[in-house]
Amino acid sequence: MGMTAPTPRAPDDRSVADAAFRRAAWRVMPLMLACYVAAYLDRVNVGFAKLQMSNALHFSDAVYGLGAGLFFIGYFLFEVPSNLLLHRVGARRWIARIMISWAVVSMAAAWVSSPTGFYVVRFVLGIAEAGFFPGMILYLTQWFPAQRRGRMTALLMSGNPLSGIIGGPVSGAIMHFYSGVGGLGGWQWLFILEALPALVLGVVVHRHLDDRIDGATWLDEAGKAAMQRELAADAALHRIGSVRASFASARVWLLCLILFGIVMGSYTIGFWQPTIIRNSGVSDPLAVGLLTMLPYVTALIAMLLVSRSADRTHERRWHVSAPALLGAAGFGICALSIDRLIPSMLGLCLAAAGVISALPMFWALPTAFLGGRGAAAGIAWINSIGNLAGFVGPALLGLLITRSHSLAAGLYLVAGTLTVAAVLIVSLMPARLVDR
Repeated sequence: MGMTAPTPRAPDDRSVADAAFRRAAWRVMPLMLACYVAAYLDRVNVGFAKLQMSNALHFSDAVYGLGAGLFFIGYFLFEVPSNLLLHRVGARRWIARIMISWAVVSMAAAWVSSPTGFYVVRFVLGIAEAGFFPGMILYLTQWFPAQRRGRMTALLMSGNPLSGIIGGPVSGAIMHFYSGVGGLGGWQWLFILEALPALVLGVVVHRHLDDRIDGATWLDEAGKAAMQRELAADAALHRIGSVRASFASARVWLLCLILFGIVMGSYTIGFWQPTIIRNSGVSDPLAVGLLTMLPYVTALIAMLLVSRSADRTHERRWHVSAPALLGAAGFGICALSIDRLIPSMLGLCLAAAGVISALPMFWALPTAFLGGRGAAAGIAWINSIGNLAGFVGPALLGLLITRSHSLAAGLYLVAGTLTVAAVLIVSLMPARLVDR
């Protein structure tokens, strides 16, 4: 059955919509970006803490890898119910709850003293944060239609490289200058101080985030109407709108597998980049932190260029698969140059640029055909299954490093998963479903 062509709008209606969406972006996105930076920083700062914590607590790489990854088991178990609750009670209250609770748990990591305590804190942190990222993606679908959402998703996910640009030097400085202050190690101060932004932002979200367009007092009625007309036209294109249909969709399960491969690369950077740099001959935590800025700066520039290209061309699949292949090449270079700084940094720059550019473009795929409660459940399910790679990746890399005494085997494995993800996108995901 053919679809009815949308009624053309007058030029003034388009200009009203453009102005309203622009105002919404300036109002909503800075707060969302700040929240994502705080979230990602609290999730992966354990990679920096490892530089001191492992020696202080006598943790092997296998213990560290398992503990780092257990976050994603708690995350997986509570992701879908958390996002359905957000859909019901609204983003303002639920995202505020998530941020405040994860800040408290992240701070508690400063007092772990055994592998069991480390495992418990990481698992509970995953429960606390479950629903945050898919909730943000769902929130964007309620404010921006597909043709405007690519840049907004990229802007949100620029929090990933920004957290590295900001967090690397800050984490290194905390561990360098605070070690021994108040009888605590630098890694302990790292967990305490870097949890504070999430705590403050949780309060700000509760006070200032608007759940929906119709409740935004800072928009005029003409702007609200223009935005809602675009969103309604976009919603009419969604093929899947129920929870049951989203779980039964073969394409949803395919996207779970694709995201799994990409996330393997993302958390290899987040959890192991400081170790890769240290193994190349850099021992001071502050110097390691400063060097981690370079891959993240490269990734931020690449992400913005790729998202602009995707929105301009209305093409999505190759804008995910090509960066994923670039990331695979970067990890391959790292594996070939474990103890050499310059080629290792080149590999990390390529890996970060590829993986971090692929992630926001990936989220244009499921939001192109999921809507309503189906979007709430489907996005959460894809994210929770895909993020199990955050458990498998660190745990498997830690085990491989412990047994082989080298990162190379693990890095080759990650390069392989990224390559498989890239092939699956272009071979099995129909362009007509997602390119708009």
